[in-house]
Amino acid sequence: MMTKVPHISVLLKEVLDVLSPKDGEVFVDGTFGAGGYSRAILEAANCTLYGIDRDPRAKVAGDRLAADYPGRFKLLNGCFGDMQSLLLAEGVSKVDGIALDIGVSSMQIDEAERGFSFMQDGPLDMRMSSDGRTAADVVNEEGEQELARILFHYGEERKSRAIAKAIVARREEKPFERTVELADLISSIVKVTGKGIHPATRSFQALRIYVNDELGELHSALEASVDLLKSGGRLAVVSFHSLEDRMVKKFLADRSEARGNPSRHMPDVEAREELLFNLVKRGAIKATKDEIDQNPRSRSARLRGAIRTQAGQELFL
Repeated sequence: MMTKVPHISVLLKEVLDVLSPKDGEVFVDGTFGAGGYSRAILEAANCTLYGIDRDPRAKVAGDRLAADYPGRFKLLNGCFGDMQSLLLAEGVSKVDGIALDIGVSSMQIDEAERGFSFMQDGPLDMRMSSDGRTAADVVNEEGEQELARILFHYGEERKSRAIAKAIVARREEKPFERTVELADLISSIVKVTGKGIHPATRSFQALRIYVNDELGELHSALEASVDLLKSGGRLAVVSFHSLEDRMVKKFLADRSEARGNPSRHMPDVEAREELLFNLVKRGAIKATKDEIDQNPRSRSARLRGAIRTQAGQELFL
């Protein structure tokens, strides 16, 4: 039996430093989960916060926060990539801050029946909501080439072709139904590295990202942040894998001073006026040794923060 690790919000102090909540402001926690960031933001200032989560099980923590902070918190059921339309339905067109924590939560991993963990036996599901295809559907239905593409693109698994070939051969005898069935197959092909990473780690990551369209949701959320954030509004994004972090890094770099002067003929002042964001810091903010010792999950966390400029604001009034 695995020991359940209590949910700890990663880089919490650093996220609060980026968001810098003030009385009267409005915030969005686009990946509500257990509500760790939301609670900390609500405690930091007399502000209003909207939490968003597609997982129906988030309602328990949402109801608790709504009771603790009456009139200041509301949980919206949906994908964070749709946060602009979800907020507009609540009459909110502009906010002062957005927090995003990309990936699966420790609560979801701990629940074997959700099928996220290769360390526990459960149905091969991996859906963050109750809608759409499961990981079992993908593994049992997709062709060998598509499976290899999914494992390589979303999991950066170097043995993606060998794994895909083995999956197709195995499912002809019996379709995959359980997490341990898939994990055992992958373990027969991928060996444990010197870092002690489980052989199924990358493949399970790939399937989870694909099943939940996590990169598509992140792209939509980042684009929406441009319209949603007021001038001076703050964006804080925590990611745990290189795919998500690269996407966030590129998005902010292309819209901030990190891109440099777009033209040697354009004055620096004009170039700065076109920038949509100012970076809180060049590069990612990482967990301290103390936090990593307390919460090993924070080891791979990367926080990128940015502040919305005035540029283009008049287009969205």
